[in-house]
Amino acid sequence: MKVQLRVARVEDAEPISALILAALQVSNAQDYPSEVIALVQQNFTAAHILALLSHRQIYVATHKGRVVGTASLDRQVVRSVFVDPGLQGSGIGSKLMSMLEAEAAHNGVTALKVPSSITAEGFYRSLGYSVERDEYFGAERTIIMVKQL
Repeated sequence: MKVQLRVARVEDAEPISALILAALQVSNAQDYPSEVIALVQQNFTAAHILALLSHRQIYVATHKGRVVGTASLDRQVVRSVFVDPGLQGSGIGSKLMSMLEAEAAHNGVTALKVPSSITAEGFYRSLGYSVERDEYFGAERTIIMVKQL
C-alpha cells in the first residue's frame, strides 16, 4: 500500500481523533479493561489533538487522501503512534517510526523513548526498542521502551 507521510495540519485533528479512538476500541481493548480505554479516549478528542499540534511534531500517513496512521515526537519521546485497525501490520507504523527516528536524529537526539501500550510492545521490539521499565497509571500499564539512535 502506498502511503504519503506529512506533517499534520489543523484540519487533520478530527480524522486523527477518529483514527485513534477506533484503534483504542478495536486493538487496545483486547489488552485493557473498558474503563482504561474510556479514560485514554478522553485524551484524544479533536480538541485535544488541536492543542497538541502547537507543541508536538505530529505526522500523519495518508492513503488516497484519508488519514490511516499518525505518530508524534515530543523532543526525545515518541507519542501517540496509531494505525487504522484494518491496516495494522501493513507497514504504515514502521514507516512513521522510521520518519520519527530520522527527525529525532537530525535534531541531535541520541536515544528515543516510547511509552508503549501492552498492545504495541511487540511492534516496538521488532523495531529495536527494549523495555526500560513499567509504569502504572491506575489500572493502565505502560511499558517504557528505549532505542539508541
